Amino acid sequence: MSFPALVEPAAELTIDEVRRYSRHLIIPDVGMTGQKRLKNAKVLVIGAGGLGSPALLYLAAAGVGTIGIAEFDEVDESNLQRQIIHGQSDIGRPKAESARDSIREANPYVDVVVHNERLDNDNVLQVFEGYDLIVDGTDNFATRYMVNDAAYFLKIPYVWGSIYRFDGQASVFWPHAEDENGQSVDAPCYRCLYPEPPPPGMVPSCAEGGVLGVLCASIGSIQVNEAIKVITGIGDPIVGKLMIYDALEMEYRKLKVRKDPNCALCGDNATVTGLIDYETFCGAISDDAAEAAAGSTISVVQLEHMLKERSEGTRDFVLVDVREPNEYEINQIPGSVLIPKGDFLNGSALEKLPSDKQIVMHCKTGVRSAETLAIVKGAGYSDAVHVGGGVVAWVNQIDPSQPSY
Repeated sequence: MSFPALVEPAAELTIDEVRRYSRHLIIPDVGMTGQKRLKNAKVLVIGAGGLGSPALLYLAAAGVGTIGIAEFDEVDESNLQRQIIHGQSDIGRPKAESARDSIREANPYVDVVVHNERLDNDNVLQVFEGYDLIVDGTDNFATRYMVNDAAYFLKIPYVWGSIYRFDGQASVFWPHAEDENGQSVDAPCYRCLYPEPPPPGMVPSCAEGGVLGVLCASIGSIQVNEAIKVITGIGDPIVGKLMIYDALEMEYRKLKVRKDPNCALCGDNATVTGLIDYETFCGAISDDAAEAAAGSTISVVQLEHMLKERSEGTRDFVLVDVREPNEYEINQIPGSVLIPKGDFLNGSALEKLPSDKQIVMHCKTGVRSAETLAIVKGAGYSDAVHVGGGVVAWVNQIDPSQPSY
């Protein structure tokens, strides 16, 4: 289905802009009018990371006149494998500022607006206000739901993308969309596709599970392609459709997504009528894990002391690393044994644990170990504990000679 152009055309293109965008101008579907619409468009990209990097560069190259960058993080060396808008010299810099400088180098005719702040309920509506379109490159569920709800309340369409290992997804959520005759098309929102977030700890983040760097370009370019279509009113945007990409099989699939009449946000009897507590809604860890970790969480400093006592023979315990084998190869806390979280979920890990020693568990940051701690305590290991902050805290506070990831 085609939609009317989202943005009115700018008054004119300069001679320099005509030269720069000539390959667009000679496409009949885009032409001078389409390029003027891009020039007049205001697009906010949330995140200058894996998806945001290619999205920002291609939006700038396409001639989108105003590009906002909502990003609060700093450039880390582990980002450079996929976040191509940043370079070696940018390590330690705010990502928003690094991305701004790269955009200016790519296209000096673009106005860049930096929002170097974490989006939350207090500022998200204010940040979104005035933009024509949102491109969502976030990597956590709490922010995704907040973006969806804020965009809905402000009646702003947004292009969503998601990546994990070799798999990517993309869609355009535009619940207020109208066809060329001004009639509502009953398009879905993100909540129509995913009414509830997955259980805490069920879906690993990219930081935990990894992502093929080039996958970011594949999905990010789809997002920009859809943004251009929506802005200029050309083609058939993937409104009401979900694109699924499998990089290993080089397979694209397109599924239809219908508006859910029972959607909590855009349904007939909406229950979400304002911004909510998204962290609680999504949950960092499950209730069982939070209960298990309460009073059973130790710091890396405490663990270091316990390891010293174990080496002196005055204490005995088993330190269990619940990460994946490939993570264990990168770095590890000395004296730990690897038993992946999956083995606890299927029950096989319990056969490997001694009954006469305390169990101490850790992962990368403390989320997975809290989840497995609940399982272990449920199996009768009442004195089991887990390490808050995990390997990240160990490397940062105890052993900075090890690589981080």
